[in-house]
Amino acid sequence: MKLGARALGLALLLIFTLCNISVSQAQSSATGSPAVARGKYLVEQVAQCGDCHTPHNDKGEPINSQSLRGASLIFKPIAPMPVWADKAPNIAGLRGWEEADAIKFFMTGIAYNDLPARPPMPQYRLSKEDATAVVAYLKSLSPAAKSAGEGK
Repeated sequence: MKLGARALGLALLLIFTLCNISVSQAQSSATGSPAVARGKYLVEQVAQCGDCHTPHNDKGEPINSQSLRGASLIFKPIAPMPVWADKAPNIAGLRGWEEADAIKFFMTGIAYNDLPARPPMPQYRLSKEDATAVVAYLKSLSPAAKSAGEGK
């Protein structure tokens, strides 16, 4: 009987492992490439870009159908700041950004117009590999309709 229980345990472990490998491969192919998958992780889990760039409902919950499509910021500075951005722009698809300019932005904090990001956007100093992955992920997203003042 012990052999049967041990065999059953090993079979379940094997099935669980194979299922996880299949799910992992499916997620990687759904995102298109390892760079896109890494960029998604960095955007969603590390930098949490959606906190500002995704609209929220009245309860403060993100509206996932509008993820990274731009949003009014739900917080203000304590003291007046003339350069404070009241709205986080639509970054889905990076409409109006050349890939090289976007990578430079995430590496240096300087945009294509040679200006730094406006607060409260932190000036990230990503490695080239991470910046390339973030841009690959954002470019992989379907852009929303262009809003006034967006992009170049």
